[in-house]
Amino acid sequence: MTGLTHRQAEILNIARASGRVMVEELARRFEVSAQTIRKDLNDLCERRSLTRIHGGAIIASGVENLAYEARRFVAADEKKAIGAAAASLIPNGCSLFINIGTTTEEVASALTSHEDLLVITNNLNVAMLLYRHPRIEVVVAGGTVRRADGAVVGSTATQLIGQFKVDYAIIGASAIDEEGALLDFDYREVQVAQAIIANARSVMLVADSTKLRRSAPVRIAHISQIQTFVTDQELPERLATICHGKGIEVMAAMPKGADVDEAQAEAQEAPEAAPVVRLR
Repeated sequence: MTGLTHRQAEILNIARASGRVMVEELARRFEVSAQTIRKDLNDLCERRSLTRIHGGAIIASGVENLAYEARRFVAADEKKAIGAAAASLIPNGCSLFINIGTTTEEVASALTSHEDLLVITNNLNVAMLLYRHPRIEVVVAGGTVRRADGAVVGSTATQLIGQFKVDYAIIGASAIDEEGALLDFDYREVQVAQAIIANARSVMLVADSTKLRRSAPVRIAHISQIQTFVTDQELPERLATICHGKGIEVMAAMPKGADVDEAQAEAQEAPEAAPVVRLR
């Protein structure tokens, strides 16, 4: 890309490799001030190469998703907090779908102490996390395995999903626009997600706030089709208004160590739990 300084080019390479860059880390790496790094990030954002997030930036995305392993590092602490909060809403003795995504995997990780669950998934990573647990039965959708991330996609997976009617669906999204559209990149994956939504009694969306600053070309559903949204920050006003109007319960689960006021802290069920704020 022409017109970049050497440092900006390096910042872009780091972002491509890890999915995100943080101001303080870059300032230490390049031995410059945080203000200088912020200017670099702003320049890269103006070129539509990056998108700003709190404390840093992520790769701008519109038609192609980040590599799956890189996505694991984007908002990793936030995803872990979201996963724990979402799992706390799932009772023992229920059935659920879990689809592909690094955040849905965090939900699966937090479900390992649950009992008497039936989990149907098109995510091989979720299956590997849960299959060893004797009180959790795992059903894996058949179909084509996408090498990039272990997703099982295609008509065979969609047909298997349609044979179940479960209590809960845990879904993710690559992007959420201000009108409430849930978006993704792969049409085959979207077809599976749509089948999951159609065959669950209650749908829970798990997505960190970086998804609110991204775009993707394929529509999964509208946010009005879900019942619960677990994220890590308060929603933008327009999206919050839509959720309130549709009766969607929105929860903000902040990573351990995040600043919360006394009222939020008192809402904790246990001292070791991640802070969870009910926004509705």
